[in-house]
Amino acid sequence: MLFGASALFGEHIAASSTMIVFGRGLFSWLALTVIALTGLAGLRSASRLSGGAPWRGISTASALRLIVAGVLLAVHWLAFFLAIKAGGVAVGTLGFACFPAFVILLEWPLRRERPSLGDVGVIALVCVGLALVTPAFDWQAGATIGLAWGVLSGAIYAVIALSNRVLGAQASPLQASWWQCLGILIVLGPFAWREAVTLPVVQWGWLACLGVVCTALAYTLFIHALRTVKASQAAVVIALEPVYAIAFAWVLFGTSPTLKMAIGGVCIVGAVAWSGSMRSRR
Repeated sequence: MLFGASALFGEHIAASSTMIVFGRGLFSWLALTVIALTGLAGLRSASRLSGGAPWRGISTASALRLIVAGVLLAVHWLAFFLAIKAGGVAVGTLGFACFPAFVILLEWPLRRERPSLGDVGVIALVCVGLALVTPAFDWQAGATIGLAWGVLSGAIYAVIALSNRVLGAQASPLQASWWQCLGILIVLGPFAWREAVTLPVVQWGWLACLGVVCTALAYTLFIHALRTVKASQAAVVIALEPVYAIAFAWVLFGTSPTLKMAIGGVCIVGAVAWSGSMRSRR
């Protein structure tokens, strides 16, 4: 649910998408620093999760690669929050949720094997879902623009997911996240500082909640869950992120989805869960 709440902050915070991503990266980086240094990531077993101080035990080349991955993460978050700002919570999150289809498309040339029937089914289900979610294919409409940004954020996230499989062997999960958040600060700092110095305190508070609660804390809890929860079950939880976001937006902001959008959402969420289940069996 914490992952799903990030979309609500994106719609609620009165700041540009660039500032939101910079603030999220800043507070997440600070929180991950505290988690790594104090052992909050797992008490006695924290050293295995965080690797201690994030800057120790990692080569310069690996750190630079993780910073570059952080730049890619910044672009993903930017596209995601632009989707939320333009199309709303439901359209933005459902557009992003199509990322498993892009993972499959990118894996085909990497694996050098023919796609399975299940892979084709996932892509087809995502396409049907996106067609239903789109109110009208009109580039003057905010919903269409928002969906396009959401799909782009999903495509970028697929690249990040595949690259993390390689980079994950070079650092602990929290250590990798720390360097990636640092990359976000480096790339967006020059563009966000003017808005940052004039941003009201209350908006900084919302950014702190987004970075600490919905990013650093959510990620730490997710790592803990992976110790005892099967990968297929974790995939279903991640697949439900748009459901949480839409439900929260419905309760808090009164923005209820249409029946057509709800059916499209079921198709996309089902495709995500299906894809995760297939990968856990490979």
